[in-house]
Amino acid sequence: MRSTKPILALVHGWGMNTRVFDVLVQCLADDFDVRALNLPGHGGRNDLPNNSLQSWADDLVAQVPEDSIVLGWSLGGQVVMRAALDHPGKLRRLILLASTPRFVSDESWLHGMPATDLKDFGAALLADPQATLLRFLSLQTRGVPDQKSLLQQLRQHFLPLPPARAEALSGGLTILRETDLREQLPQLTQPTLVLHGALDALTPVAAGRWLAETLPDARYVELARAAHAPHLSHSADVAAAIRRFAHD
Repeated sequence: MRSTKPILALVHGWGMNTRVFDVLVQCLADDFDVRALNLPGHGGRNDLPNNSLQSWADDLVAQVPEDSIVLGWSLGGQVVMRAALDHPGKLRRLILLASTPRFVSDESWLHGMPATDLKDFGAALLADPQATLLRFLSLQTRGVPDQKSLLQQLRQHFLPLPPARAEALSGGLTILRETDLREQLPQLTQPTLVLHGALDALTPVAAGRWLAETLPDARYVELARAAHAPHLSHSADVAAAIRRFAHD
């Protein structure tokens, strides 16, 4: 029998996989038909011929039923935004978790990562993919109380599935480096929940506040003691915010 619960699709970030949502899925299973999705080339999936933001967004739309609620974490949030812009009738509501319209900073956008840091990540990735991804995990938890325990939890969720394919990692870095959705976001009219940790070192909290101020129909929840993985460090708070948003 088909579930009568609202469908909630979850899209992870760069280099990760669906296992990072295990705790959140458990928290929300009574309220939603939760479907955690792997991006192309991640979690054992094959790559697409073209690992671009556009192709990943189209791939996402092909996987979710019409009228779904879709959550995107970090890079996954950019995929969700691109999908919502290109297919406005397909996604009913959006949740942007620790995401941003632009990852890299410049003189017009101060709420991102320096381009040199991202370039260094790319070079390190080619030299030692596993160590680079583990370093990326540590950045996602920087500043959070009990960081060591949370980092271990994140590793345990991340490592059991096959590592992301090199082509997908490289394509993801290109997306992080080149994507800038700022001018298009006023066209994104779906109700949107912006969830952001105040201690986020990868997508600064100012980026989340900018999203909430710019999107035409946005709600904003800021978690004072969370960093870049609030669905792990503050899963109950994130789940409660999602429930409120879905039913308001």
